[in-house]
Amino acid sequence: MTRDLRAIRAAGRATVMVRLSSLDAFLASFGVLVLSLSFHEAAHAWTADRLGDPTARLLGRLTLNPIAHIDWIGTVLFPLIAMSSGLPLIGWAKPVPVNGARLRSPRRDFAVVALAGPVSNLLLAVVAAVVLSLVESAAGGRGMAPSLAVSILTLAVYLNVLLAVFNMIPIPPLDGGNVLAGLVPEPVAHVIDRVRPYGFVLLYLLMFLGGLEAIADPVQRLVLRWLL
Repeated sequence: MTRDLRAIRAAGRATVMVRLSSLDAFLASFGVLVLSLSFHEAAHAWTADRLGDPTARLLGRLTLNPIAHIDWIGTVLFPLIAMSSGLPLIGWAKPVPVNGARLRSPRRDFAVVALAGPVSNLLLAVVAAVVLSLVESAAGGRGMAPSLAVSILTLAVYLNVLLAVFNMIPIPPLDGGNVLAGLVPEPVAHVIDRVRPYGFVLLYLLMFLGGLEAIADPVQRLVLRWLL
């Protein structure tokens, strides 16, 4: 897909990081983030391949190996700076190339490919929440399970819910913008495409004005309440 912005608020991380030492928290956060981004991009690649476009598969992107998806600035440098400074985390993985001309129904299928990324993160969040529940049950209840396992699993739920919700904001080049472009009438989709070059400017503007939090927080809290 086009370059996707991933944003995780520092407040969301702090909720689970306090259970870990600072080094453990740093490594756990970075590891979970990289794996979650890799799963997200692999989902784009797998869906595009299933819908008729093998481009990403032929380029080696149909894999969970993080090396295939890492953007050294967006996946490594920016997250490490944010995590070490306490700033909000902004990062991205290497975009998965999609050739719309090879999709069976280009507009509809491109929207489905875009949707696959956030859905994959929701799936990871659900799996982490289920495993967390099983770990706590096996240990005899909350507060009895190993703190490291609980913290990492809780972190995985938080990060993946945040990735999914943020990426579904309907502003291109986020996945939500690409999904919206596939659902609306074609003239409206052309308007969305014209907004695309300014999408990052809009996102940063919303972030600094608090608009992103106002948009994403209610949905994020609802999903987290259901999972945790």
